[in-house]
Amino acid sequence: MNNQNNTNLIPSPLERVRERLYIVKVGGKIVEEPQSLKQLLADFSKIEGYKVLVHGGGRLATAIAAKLGIESKMVKGRRITDEEMLKVVTMVYGGLVNKQIVAGLQAIGVNALGLTGADMNYMRSEKRPVTDVDYGFVGDVKEVNADLLADLILKGVVPVLAPLTHDKAGNLLNTNADTIAGEAAKALAKHFEVTLIYCFEKKGVLMNEDDGESVIPSLTPELFQQYVTEEIIQGGMIPKLENSFEALNAGVKQVVITRADQIHTENGTKISL
Repeated sequence: MNNQNNTNLIPSPLERVRERLYIVKVGGKIVEEPQSLKQLLADFSKIEGYKVLVHGGGRLATAIAAKLGIESKMVKGRRITDEEMLKVVTMVYGGLVNKQIVAGLQAIGVNALGLTGADMNYMRSEKRPVTDVDYGFVGDVKEVNADLLADLILKGVVPVLAPLTHDKAGNLLNTNADTIAGEAAKALAKHFEVTLIYCFEKKGVLMNEDDGESVIPSLTPELFQQYVTEEIIQGGMIPKLENSFEALNAGVKQVVITRADQIHTENGTKISL
């Protein structure tokens, strides 16, 4: 009887106060140039508390592939990853770009660890099925080891996630960095109060594409649908925002769209339910 009462006094995981976690996704353009990378890492280090950095590197992969005589093929902005291109993106994403970021963070006192999905089996994917397009060695995420990532984060390690996953059958797979960030955020939402930050060239989602200062400060599903109907929000921003609401529905607390130099501030478009 007493044992039962004692057991009931132990708070369930859902009752525990969850720490805040910031997951920042930044595009290849920023991490590929020494000056913009240095500024990014300085701004990233100013984010207080637990954090994760997810990066791209597509432009550099294209440039190095060209030097090696390997043609880059894209369909609707998505890279076709054949066997030779997989070698290039593995070298660039999992090697050069990832380790430059890790070294840069270590230099300013941030204890970072670079990871692909194969490292510690933290993110498993499956090769995308061939439909009208054969994307080659491109992975669709199926499983995230959130417990393992959370353990690292709570130990004070800052994961730096490269856009590569694996199929647990010995194959690395090229995986979109936005997807990596979104899937990591959704999985980690059971451990932390997660804010997912997507970095763009603009200060946020704009009311007027020609006015860089016309930032929409906040978006809800209702407001999003209204702006889509009014064609204020259009084009490639629509799927990005749809993915943001999907993350919120999966437990992420907030999604922010902002510019890379604003990630440590309160600026940008805040997306919530």
